[in-house]
Amino acid sequence: MRLSEARREYYRRLARKKGYLSRAAFKLLQIDSKYRILKKGAKVLDLGCSPGGWSQVASRKVGNQGVVVGVDISPSSFKASNFTFIKSDINSSEFEEKLSQLNLKFDCILSDLSPKLIGIWDADSSRQLLLTIDALKLAGRFLREGGNGVIKLFQGEMLEDAINELKRSFGHISVVKPAASRKQASEIYAVCFNFRPQKETVQQPLSAHQS
Repeated sequence: MRLSEARREYYRRLARKKGYLSRAAFKLLQIDSKYRILKKGAKVLDLGCSPGGWSQVASRKVGNQGVVVGVDISPSSFKASNFTFIKSDINSSEFEEKLSQLNLKFDCILSDLSPKLIGIWDADSSRQLLLTIDALKLAGRFLREGGNGVIKLFQGEMLEDAINELKRSFGHISVVKPAASRKQASEIYAVCFNFRPQKETVQQPLSAHQS
């Protein structure tokens, strides 16, 4: 077995042992262990949450006094008293209406959104940037001033553009690749601090793609 396969299987086994819905839970656990992004009592918006690993971590971290709202076009397997799931595309008017009805300003936005990969690097990287813009659009409406975030990015030619978009809205950005990510995977994560609302958070057209 190759090292990358051994690492993937290790986190899959560990997820089963610890009762997590997916190995991806350990990416967020490792990020939070270093940056303490998830606080007790916090309100968290989890974009691209299916099957529910990140929502599960967030739910445990924020506790009974906190709130986690998960969003995906695919069903989530996670259920908890402090968790609400919205099955929707994040760019639909129906979704924004449902989110507005919750009447929440979130303390943290999580985005593990990924485009449907087509195997053409430049195209996949570009579409990932559009998802970053999608997440920022929602942050502009629903994240409180001073709030934080964890947002997936793809390494590649568009990475600098994506980070620059984030810098327009957050006071500080740290880029990290958690150990639970496969070594050969292109994903990294921007840990974002101190949200600063903008009148126009982003100026580029938004993508409707989500997975």
